[in-house]
Formats: sequence, C-alpha cells, structure tokens
Amino acid sequence: MSSILKLVGAKVRDIRKQKGWSQELLGEKAGLHFSYIGGLERGEKNITLLNLEKVAVALDVQIHNFFSYSKDLKGFDNDTLVNETLELLLKLNKSDLKKVNTIIKEFI
Repeated sequence: MSSILKLVGAKVRDIRKQKGWSQELLGEKAGLHFSYIGGLERGEKNITLLNLEKVAVALDVQIHNFFSYSKDLKGFDNDTLVNETLELLLKLNKSDLKKVNTIIKEFI
C-alpha cells in the first residue's frame, strides 16, 4: 500500500480522535460506512476526492489539512522543512503572503 494513503489515513484518524469521535460517528456525519472510515485510516482505501471532501466537511477542516504531516515525516530533512514552511504559509492572510513572496524573491 502507498505511503501517501497511510499518511492521509493517519491524519484523518488524528483529527477524528482529537474531536473524540468514533469511526461510526465520523462515518455517519460524512455519509460513509464506518468500515470504510477504518480502511481509510489504515491506508487500505484509495479515497476519492469527493469522499475526502465529505470527510473534511464532516470534520470541519480544509482538505489541505490531510496533507500537512511534516511532523510525521522522520529522516526527510528537506521535505520536512518544506512542509513546515508550507504549513506556516497556509496560515497567512493574502497580504502577508504577498510580503513573504516578495522577500523570498529578493532573497533567491
């Protein structure tokens, strides 16, 4: 099974557990069967974008949150740094993001 499936599944599980929800409750809120949620969290299901959107809406998070796992990547210094930087940039408003973009362009 693909490592991306495992990472996304683990992120879904982490967010679900932070909310104190069971797989059954998430499945109910997302309109998906609880066994599908279990397979997703174990990285066994190749989830479609439509179902990923259902899970995101149910969990009240943006889809990109399922792909923010820099803390889960060990031994990938450059990848981790890029992911950590991306996570910070995604939190900025448009005005601040433009400023950071200008600084990076000047630096590079």
